[in-house]
Amino acid sequence: MAREQTLILIKPDGLSKSLTGNILTRLSESRLEIAAAKCVRVTRELAEEHYKQLHAKPFFDEVIRYLMGEFHDRKKVMAFIYVGENAIKWVRAIAGATNPEQADPVSIRGAFGRITTYGVYENVIHASENLAEAEREIKLWFQPDEIIFDLYPTKVAESVTKTRVWV
Repeated sequence: MAREQTLILIKPDGLSKSLTGNILTRLSESRLEIAAAKCVRVTRELAEEHYKQLHAKPFFDEVIRYLMGEFHDRKKVMAFIYVGENAIKWVRAIAGATNPEQADPVSIRGAFGRITTYGVYENVIHASENLAEAEREIKLWFQPDEIIFDLYPTKVAESVTKTRVWV
């Protein structure tokens, strides 16, 4: 059995429906460990990079707008990294099939997801599909210092950036 890490996003519809507690309770059944967590305001650039493999699909813009929260009153997602034995397999089983109508009714997507009248899958949660995607997604959503474990090789680099600070 392999120790793995996976990215999990509770999408805007999950936040809008106040499902965070329900989702985290189901994920806790996996006995995986949370290595990072944060609330993220999703920019178009972040959403497009996250779903870049869908760029040629006719529903790409809807998926981007959905992840950005444009269809809900919550323009944010909760991002998590879970770590443990077979993390990807466990989380994907708990999450259920991407299409909520095809998902096992006891899975997160089966219990809480829906397809809108516009054909958008509101499937409440994202879970990395494989190790390569998990690494790409984790590095996209988190900086090394935001994660309590050293998951991937890092280096110390000096940078000069502008950032907002408290007044």
